[in-house]
Amino acid sequence: MDENPALDDMTELETVVNNLPLRTVTHAGMTVEGYSRAAVQSYWRIPELKIGFDLGGSPWSFMGTPTYFISHAHLDHMAALPPFVARRRMMKMEPPTIYVPAEVQEDTERLLRAWQKLDRGRMLCNLIGVQAGDEIELSREHVATVVQTKHTVPSVGYIIWDRRRKLKPEYQGLAGDEIRDIRMSGTDVTHETRYPLVAYMGDTAPVGLDNCEDVYNAKILITEMTFFRPEHRKSKIHKFGHTHLDDIIDRAEKFNNEMIILCHFSTRYHTSHLKKAVMKKLPDSIKDRVILWI
Repeated sequence: MDENPALDDMTELETVVNNLPLRTVTHAGMTVEGYSRAAVQSYWRIPELKIGFDLGGSPWSFMGTPTYFISHAHLDHMAALPPFVARRRMMKMEPPTIYVPAEVQEDTERLLRAWQKLDRGRMLCNLIGVQAGDEIELSREHVATVVQTKHTVPSVGYIIWDRRRKLKPEYQGLAGDEIRDIRMSGTDVTHETRYPLVAYMGDTAPVGLDNCEDVYNAKILITEMTFFRPEHRKSKIHKFGHTHLDDIIDRAEKFNNEMIILCHFSTRYHTSHLKKAVMKKLPDSIKDRVILWI
């Protein structure tokens, strides 16, 4: 969270402001917090990385997260962007950095200007348009990349990477002073290594998963599975940019993720029925790694 005296007031307010549903799970030193239900709201954050994904809602506690990655501009994924920006200004925090698909950047700027006129308060944020293949510097240890997804509107997914500098193999085993001398001569003795920590896919047809192999290798994968009933036609589901349980099952052997969070379930499903039916059908190879976000 940002270092700001106003955060003391915010922490006190958190004890009385609790108006949005929130679930939390911790894995590999990362805390995933959020909520997701199709056509309702989707919002996530990982406080240790100081990032969040989508702003269909904005719990008060999320206000201290300075960077958000928006997957697409449907209301249930972006409707809370104006209040999020306004609250940070109200609490005298630095303007947040918001990444959106490049195709919607201009319209999003218009949206914020309209709300600024209505609210009579400045909508200050660093709004950046991105497209598949872009790389975003987050810190010395972390970088984000953008992947292509498939939905009914312009959409992208994001992978957050851990990166480290390691000694090149040819220099391993040398004494410290030898390595120092080589480095002083101008030779780079290290190389960068990366490991995908979190993949967030937003709303997407299954081709979005297949567009980037690294999605299947992230420690934590957060992806939608809007439909699960056998009678729901997958061709129609894919046309409207969503994923079915059968699509997950068909790719079971691809998932190398340590944790797979399936979310964004249709509101036509009762959660108790959904959980029972889905867990019954999931193959043993991934069942123990799957969390149904309900």
